[in-house]
This record gives sequence, structure tokens and C-alpha cells, in this order.
Amino acid sequence: MRAVVLFVLGILVGVIGTRPALVQGEPVQVDSIEGLNHVGMTVEDLDAAVRFYTETMGFRDAFSVRDDDGNTLFTYMQVNRDTFLELFPATAGRPPGFTHIAFNVDDLETTVNRLRQAEVEVDDPFIGRTNAFLTNAVGPEGVRIELLELSPGSAQREAVESWSR
Repeated sequence: MRAVVLFVLGILVGVIGTRPALVQGEPVQVDSIEGLNHVGMTVEDLDAAVRFYTETMGFRDAFSVRDDDGNTLFTYMQVNRDTFLELFPATAGRPPGFTHIAFNVDDLETTVNRLRQAEVEVDDPFIGRTNAFLTNAVGPEGVRIELLELSPGSAQREAVESWSR
């Protein structure tokens, strides 16, 4: 578990300290990227992970999304006002580990168009389970990059606006 925490913290420091280009080769100006929103990872024991990140790391349990049967699909841990850790329960098809990195953008359509012009593989945008407008792109080494426009009423925006530390 310590190795996973150090890995995630290393990613957070690296991403916050730089403005990454999502493509290899010629740089693309992606002005609409505002910053890191979250890092996603799957965990073997979701309850134990939530306890660790709240009790040991001091993160806020921001919100969870559940299926129709009440099972937790994923949980957002709030690291600071604008940054989260998204935790998924591991399954046979989704083993424990890093799943993706996500960035806030101020204009998702513009960002998607710029990335597609640079020949980056980007899915069509959609409204996700948290009511954020989002899409996925593929970065180097096949890393999934999620791009979010925090729509009014999205769970992420509500968590950011309710931050009081």
C-alpha cells in the first residue's frame, strides 16, 4: 500500500508542477486545461482504502456513485479544493492499480477539436455518472486521460464549491 501511495503522490506532484502536452511529437497548445482533477485507481478493499485516505492521509470523502442495487461503483477522495483521488473496487476484469489521470478543462469541445487536429485518439464527449461533461483520450503508452468540464450540478463542482478547509 505504501508503494501505491508514493506512486500516486509522485504523479500528483509531477502533474501539478507541469502543464502536460497530451501528445507526442509536435506540441499542441491546449489552453483550456485548467489543472489536475483526479487520479483514478482500483483497490482490492475499497472500505480499507477509504479509511486509509480519510484517517491516515486526511483526505475528505467527497462522494460516491452507486449502481441501482446500491453497490459502490467509485468513490472520490478530496485531496484539496480542486484535486481528487478516484477509487474503484477491483474486479476480475479490473485488477488493483492505476487506471487514469483526469484534467479539468474550461471548454471540452475546443479541447477535443485541438487534440483531434493533433491526431490524438479522443472519444466523443458525454455526460458521465457525476453529471460532468467528459471524454477520454489516449496518451503515451496507452494511458487513459480523462478530460472533464465541470458542469453546473456535477458532483465534482459541488465538492469543490463546498470545500471549507
